[in-house]
Amino acid sequence: MGLTITVLGCSGTWASADSGCSGYLVSDGTTKIWIDCGPGSLSALQQHCSLEELDALVVSHSHPDHCMELPVLRNALKYGLHIERLPLYAPRDVLRLLELLVGSQGIAPSFTPRMIGDRSRVEIGTLALSFSRTDHPVETLAVRVEPVGGGPVLAYSADTGPGWVPSRLGDDIDLAFIEATLLAAEVQEAEAVHLTARQAGAAAKEAGVRRLVITHVPPTGDPEAHRLEAEEAFGAPVELARPHTTYEVDATP
Repeated sequence: MGLTITVLGCSGTWASADSGCSGYLVSDGTTKIWIDCGPGSLSALQQHCSLEELDALVVSHSHPDHCMELPVLRNALKYGLHIERLPLYAPRDVLRLLELLVGSQGIAPSFTPRMIGDRSRVEIGTLALSFSRTDHPVETLAVRVEPVGGGPVLAYSADTGPGWVPSRLGDDIDLAFIEATLLAAEVQEAEAVHLTARQAGAAAKEAGVRRLVITHVPPTGDPEAHRLEAEEAFGAPVELARPHTTYEVDATP
C-alpha cells in the first residue's frame, strides 16, 4: 500500500450537513497519522481506523474547527479505551488550550504532548513530517508528509492567507491539499486570513504541485465555483476534497 490521505472532514469554519470540520487520516499502510481534529472528525475517523491503530495526532492550530475533538478524544482514551501516551504534535497554543479545557485532570497520561513550530521535522513510524508556519492570525503549521527515506510527497496547507505559499514545503509536491475558503470576488487581498480558490490554484502552480485538491470550502460556498476558479489558475484539473474519500499520493514519474 502506498501513501494515502482520507478526508474525515473538510468543511471550512463550521460543519455542514454533509461534512464535519477539518480532519484527515494519512497512512502508508504501516503508520497512521490523524491530522487536524475538527468537530465531527472523531466519528468519521472510526469508520476508517480504530483509535488503537493511531500512531499519532497532529494539530495544525488552535482554531476550533481544527482542534475541538481534542478533549472528547481524551475522554475516549482515558475512560473508554484506556490508551495512554498517544503522541500529540501541535503548536504551543493548542497544548495550552487543551490544558485549559481538561483542567486539573491534565493532558497526561492520555497524550504525550510534543510541541512543534516552523521548520520542525519529525519522524513518526515510517513517515517523515516537515512543518512550515503559514499566514494566519494564530500560529498555524502546514505539513509535508513523505516516507522515511523518500517517496511520494503530500502537502497540507492547513489555514493560511496569501502570505504563505506551498513552495515553502518544497518543489517536489505530488499531491497538495490547499485551503480555498473564498472566491476572488469575496475578499480584499489586504484583509485576507484565508486563500481564495484563485490564490490556491496559482500558488500550487508556482510551486510545481503535480496534483491539487482544494479544501476548507464553507457550507455557504458553492464547491464547484471554487473548483473552477482554482482550476483556471492552476492550469490543470483540480479536485474537491470530499468526506470519506481516499486519495492516493503517487510519486512523480
